[in-house]
Amino acid sequence: VYIVAVHVPTAGLALLPVMLGWPVVLYPVHIVFLELVIDPACALAFENEAEEPGLMRRPPRQRDAPLIDRRTLVLALAQGLVVLATVLAAYAWALGELPAAQARAFAFATLVSANVGLIFGNRSQLLTVFESMRLPNRIAWVVASAALAALAAVLYIEPLAGLFRFGAPAPHHALAAVIIGVLAVLPFDLIKLAQRHGRGAAPATTSSTRRKT
Repeated sequence: VYIVAVHVPTAGLALLPVMLGWPVVLYPVHIVFLELVIDPACALAFENEAEEPGLMRRPPRQRDAPLIDRRTLVLALAQGLVVLATVLAAYAWALGELPAAQARAFAFATLVSANVGLIFGNRSQLLTVFESMRLPNRIAWVVASAALAALAAVLYIEPLAGLFRFGAPAPHHALAAVIIGVLAVLPFDLIKLAQRHGRGAAPATTSSTRRKT
């Protein structure tokens, strides 16, 4: 789900601002930054994830089942489209309030924060973002922390900010961008809560139900 979801806003932000006549958001250097977050998340963080509770009670996959079923694909596209819409709305607001370079930084900070939210939101099919944060997976935290630290560096270290064509946003704008990015993935927790309600119980989130990683 994550790999599909995260590339929808990336592709959309590379194309839509140009089509709308707005200043460009994503240059090649921004794409490289995003891939340096996405690739470790897929290759390390998710591969280090423990099995879902009740995995052995699920029926086996059909031999002719597609690698990605329709429901999973729809969920991934929905996540990506919601993040894309959120970042575009954030960028539209920023363009009206801030210089173009700061608006670009605001939009990018929102996108990176949403990316981190997608990592934690897709760690489990049933646990919410904040519940999944209590599950042991140090690599996921390392990837997320490194992404946010690198984001702070490209926003506020002058040579890097110039390379990314950013104007340093005010601290409260940067904080707002991070919050907006995380909020973009929270609506999908409602789907998980509805699924759990239908099953009649919430899964445990303690390390006793998941092997330590």
